[in-house]
Amino acid sequence: METVYDVMQLLKRFGTFVYTKNRIGDLQLMEMDLMELYKGGIIESQEFQSARHILRMEEMRLEKEAKMKD
Repeated sequence: METVYDVMQLLKRFGTFVYTKNRIGDLQLMEMDLMELYKGGIIESQEFQSARHILRMEEMRLEKEAKMKD
C-alpha cells in the first residue's frame, strides 16, 4: 500500500466510501473507519499502520500546502 487511492481501495473492500468536498475531512473519516476495522480485528496491524501512515502524511502535506497559499 503506497497511496491514498490504495487506502480507499482497502476501505472499499469493506463497503466504505468516503467522498465529501473536504479532502482533509475525507482523510480523517478514512482514518476513523480504519481504526474501527482494526479494533474489530478485520484488518491486521501492519495493514492498519501502513494505511494510517499514508493518510497522516497526506493530511500533513495538504495542511502545509494550505498554509503556503495564505
